[in-house]
Amino acid sequence: MSKILDKAKQWLTATFDAETQAEIQQLIATNSSDLDDRFYKDMEFGTGGMRGIMGAGTNRINKYTLGRATQGLSNYLIKNIKKEQLKVVIAFDCRHNSKKFAKVVADVFSANNIKVFLFEDLRATPELSFAVRHLGCDAGIVLTASHNPPEYNGYKVYWADGGQIVPPHDNGIIANVNTLDFSEIKFDANESLIEVIGKEVDEAFIEASVKNGSLSKNIDRNNLKIVFTSLHGTSIVSVPDALKKAGYTDVHIVEEQRKPDGDFPTVKSPNPEEPEALEMATDLANKIGADIVIGTDPDCDRLGVAVRDLEGNMKLMNGNQTMVVMTQFLLKKWKNEGKLNGKQFVGSTIVSTELVNDLAANYNVETKVGLTGFKWIAKMVRDFPELDFIGGGEESFGYMVGDFVRDKDAVTATLLACEVAALAKQNGSSFYEELLDIYVNNRFYKEHLISITKKGMDGAAEIQKMLSDMRNNPIKGIDGEKVESLSDYQASTRKNLITGETTKIDLPKSNVLIYQTKNGTRIAARPSGTEPKIKFYFSVNTSLDSAENADKVEAELDAKIQRIIKEMNLN
Repeated sequence: MSKILDKAKQWLTATFDAETQAEIQQLIATNSSDLDDRFYKDMEFGTGGMRGIMGAGTNRINKYTLGRATQGLSNYLIKNIKKEQLKVVIAFDCRHNSKKFAKVVADVFSANNIKVFLFEDLRATPELSFAVRHLGCDAGIVLTASHNPPEYNGYKVYWADGGQIVPPHDNGIIANVNTLDFSEIKFDANESLIEVIGKEVDEAFIEASVKNGSLSKNIDRNNLKIVFTSLHGTSIVSVPDALKKAGYTDVHIVEEQRKPDGDFPTVKSPNPEEPEALEMATDLANKIGADIVIGTDPDCDRLGVAVRDLEGNMKLMNGNQTMVVMTQFLLKKWKNEGKLNGKQFVGSTIVSTELVNDLAANYNVETKVGLTGFKWIAKMVRDFPELDFIGGGEESFGYMVGDFVRDKDAVTATLLACEVAALAKQNGSSFYEELLDIYVNNRFYKEHLISITKKGMDGAAEIQKMLSDMRNNPIKGIDGEKVESLSDYQASTRKNLITGETTKIDLPKSNVLIYQTKNGTRIAARPSGTEPKIKFYFSVNTSLDSAENADKVEAELDAKIQRIIKEMNLN
């Protein structure tokens, strides 16, 4: 406690403003237990950058932790990129303080003689990724905490290729940040180096989205009835315009959720992965007889899709299902256009469905599989410039079409989902029937995710113990099936638990464990990179003889997953 108190008292010095000092003084005076969580560690870069609760302290998002990160990044850029004029672009979402924080970050960059393009108002994260390359910048920043609760904010760093930072740059930036004292941050802006941007970049981004998200010129887009919700986030400034430019005329927006609002007042969580978040949208869809519902998270990088099932009921697709259908349609498009020549690939992640690998193999297209986090898919594009990137996604409701954006992109993915639905409807099918066809022609894969929240210092220790136990005392069986392999991405090894043979995993180290049986039943476990959670991913599969039996087979797979969860004492 004395160490934490000493650390907190440093925030009562002249380096910090009066408001910050008063906040810390109050916590010390009241002997608040909150002080521990605010100072027991420094905010770190994770799979999605730096993200946390707002407030004063080293383990909080505030002008000083953001300023320190920006000063460290500035130092790294100046040291490693020898250019007369370095350039960065900054965007921000609808969260509390995002606009203010964006200006603080712009001020620090400009104080370090770095040219800043600052968006005039909130913008979608994929537009920031696009803008990095469009404006020829050396880096980009977006102030966002994605779908986290209202008290969160965050800071994502993008490199010159438009992708989030990966090795060696992430470690280099962190090293620069960690050696900095808060007193070294340059907050005094050079306003002449800050240029406000907006419409020109918007138009270029929307045009590129429509071009990449389109499947065919011969689609009757007027015949698809769409319900769209921005869940109070940034997508309201881009998705409706993109749909309109693409030719969709029957678009209905959930008005109660149209206005950007950092409190996200109509939802428990602004996360389109959760059915509750899309309730208002699906209610509207049922009222007006819509074909498809699309909802995006606050920074518009992930999307939830609901479509009509065989009985005509609205069914929320999970991220794997959406990814599978969209990948299949892109592969079909590339084949029909005669563009497949063995020099293409699709991207996926180690915790996403393996069905996408099977689909790509059907077209003799390679699937490259990376670590969790979309920055690794963006890295694939950079690492294999001789190959064409068709598209790729991850289970957490993210998808990327082509390489003009180097992050998950709910704007273009929304267009693609609508293209699939419109083309299917035109051909007497539907989005859901296309998914069932994929299951019949391949296998029926069913995935499920459990996230267990463990907050604070004790929570972090609990998460590490859970993973340590799974690592050191391997599970021998899963629902009556013998475990065949354990992949430990921290140790970079895959061990065959039957033969004892060990092979090397050629990916960067990551605290992820994946158990797999011979039948393809899979359990993955990993700590979240941005939240105090441990995540368990379950994947099971079986054959499906006909679409009519889908409900029965899905129920059997769901029951299997529930048995596994019970077996692991996770329910």
